[in-house]
Amino acid sequence: MNATATTEDTRPFAWFRTLGSRGRRAFVGAFGGYGLDSFDYQTLPLGLAAITAYYGLSGGEAGLLGTTTLVVSAIGGIGAGILADRIGRVRTLQLTIAMYTIFTVLCGFAPNFETLLIFRALQGLGFGGEWAAGAALVAEYSQAKYRGRTVAFVQSAWAVGWALSVVVYTVVFSIWSPDIAWRVMFWTGVIPALLVLWVRRNVQDAPVAEAARATKKERGSLAGIFKPDLLRTTFFAALLATGVQGGYYTLATWLPSYLKTTRGLTVIGTGGYLAFLISGAFIGYVTGGYLTDLLGRKKTFLLFSVLSAGLIVAYTQIPAGANTLVLFLGFPLGFSMSAIFSGFGAFLAELYPSALRGTGQGFTYNLGRAIGATFPAVVGFLGAGGAMVFGAVGYGIAVLALLGLPETRGRELL
Repeated sequence: MNATATTEDTRPFAWFRTLGSRGRRAFVGAFGGYGLDSFDYQTLPLGLAAITAYYGLSGGEAGLLGTTTLVVSAIGGIGAGILADRIGRVRTLQLTIAMYTIFTVLCGFAPNFETLLIFRALQGLGFGGEWAAGAALVAEYSQAKYRGRTVAFVQSAWAVGWALSVVVYTVVFSIWSPDIAWRVMFWTGVIPALLVLWVRRNVQDAPVAEAARATKKERGSLAGIFKPDLLRTTFFAALLATGVQGGYYTLATWLPSYLKTTRGLTVIGTGGYLAFLISGAFIGYVTGGYLTDLLGRKKTFLLFSVLSAGLIVAYTQIPAGANTLVLFLGFPLGFSMSAIFSGFGAFLAELYPSALRGTGQGFTYNLGRAIGATFPAVVGFLGAGGAMVFGAVGYGIAVLALLGLPETRGRELL
C-alpha cells in the first residue's frame, strides 16, 4: 500500500502501516537521522559548563557557540532544501548526516575556543539540512489524514536523541573529569555514520517527488518561493518558525547550565531533572501530531504557543529552595515546547508544491532557526536564569505569524 491508497484503516498505528514498505523504510531513516541529529546537537549544551570553565569563556562567548551553530544551520538547511528538490530527498539526507557526524567528532579535538567555534559552525551545516530532507521525504509517503501524526513521530526522534545524549552525559561526566569529559561527549557523535550506510542501501524517494524532478522545469529554486503566489506564505511561515525556535533554543541551550549554576544541581541531579523534561517532550511530540490532525494545524500552534510562553516564565521564576517544583514542572514544559513542533513537518509540506517543497521547508524553517538563534546569545549576555524568560517573547511572535497563514489540514500533496 503506498501513500495514495484510500483503504480505510482504523487500527492503532494505521499511519505507519499505510506508508507501505518503502515509506516505512523512509520513516526509519528520517527518524534515525533526526534522533542522531539531536544527539549530536545536545553535546554542546550538556558540556557547555565544562567547556566554559576549560577555555575561561564569558557568558557571551559561551552563548555564541550555540548561536553560531544555529545561524550556520540556516545556511545548511536552505542549501539542503534546494538539493532535496534537485538531487532527491534521500541523497540529501545522506549528505547532511555525514556532515554533522564528521564535524561533531572534530569538535572533540579542538585545541582552542576559536577552532571549536569553527567546527561547531560547520557541524551546523549538516544539522540544519537533515530536517528539511527527512520531513519532506516522510510527508510525501503519508496519507493526508495521517500526515500530521506521521511526521510528528519523526519529530519525536529529537526527544529520543536528547534522552540518549543525557544518558551518555551522565556516564561520561561520572567517569572522567570535566576537562576531558566534554571532549568524549563530542567523540560519541560518530554513531550516526552507521546510519548513512543503512539509508544508502534501503531508502528511496516517494513517487510524487521522483515525478516532480522528472517533469518540472522549476525545482529547487529560491526565486520560486518568492513569487507572488507564494511570497506571503514564505514570509509568515518563516516568522512562525522564528518565534517557535527562538523560544525553544533559548531553553535548550541554557537549561543544563541553569540547573547546575542557578539551581545548584550535581551532574546526576541535572540528568534527573532533564529526564522529566525529555519525557514530557517525547509525549508532547507524539500527542501534538494527533492534535494537529484532529484540531488543525493553526489551532494546535496557537494552543501550544500560549502554554509554552506561560510555562517557561513560571519555570524560571520558581524561588530558591523549591527544586522539587522545578522537577515536576519540567514535564509539562517539555510537553508544550515539543508538541508545538509536531505540526511543522506536515504544515510546511502542505504549503508548497512538490517541485519547491524541499526549498520552501528548508528556507522557512531554517531562516526561523537562524533568527531565533539570536535569543540564546542575548540570554548569554544578560545571564541565564531569569533572563531565559526572554524566550517567551518568541511564542508571541508565533501567534502573530498564524494570522497570515492558511489552514492546510487534509490537503493532498501535488
